[in-house]
Amino acid sequence: MTQNALGVIEFVSIARGVEALDLMLKSAKVNLYVATPLCPGKFTVVIGGDVAEVETSLNSALAFGEDNVIDKMIIANLHPSVFPALNATTEFEIGEAIGIIETWSISSAILAADAAAKSANVQLIEIRVARGLGGKSFVTLTGKVSAVTSAVEAGAAQAAKEGILVGTSVIASPHPDIWGVLR
Repeated sequence: MTQNALGVIEFVSIARGVEALDLMLKSAKVNLYVATPLCPGKFTVVIGGDVAEVETSLNSALAFGEDNVIDKMIIANLHPSVFPALNATTEFEIGEAIGIIETWSISSAILAADAAAKSANVQLIEIRVARGLGGKSFVTLTGKVSAVTSAVEAGAAQAAKEGILVGTSVIASPHPDIWGVLR
């Protein structure tokens, strides 16, 4: 299956969100990356696949009941490293530095990760989306200090455009125990 787009959709109700998710997965060939309840009683889904399949899947949720949807977005032409980073399955080599970009939303973290990966020679480690974070999300990445710095700046600029950047960090020569926290 071609992976070049993600769909992000947020529902007003957990029950209606799970029901819509079932329809979304039955209506198109997409991969499920995230399906989770969030405070205060919302349900968020992130799916991936070909742009047309992602669009079909999101449209099935809207046909089910647009009044159940808080927000939706399709993000196309993503850097290939975004997809494994969403599942925290990225194989990465320990770099000279760790970069962190923290945002207030799932879609902003995905956009920040994409901008970071496209801007410099870095490896995305993980895009942690909202689980146990009160709706916040963050991106971790690694590489040479200069590349990590450049990538974090690019990702932060993307998130800041939407006004939902929480903060960033670049840690040069991190303590060896830090890597265990990131796996």
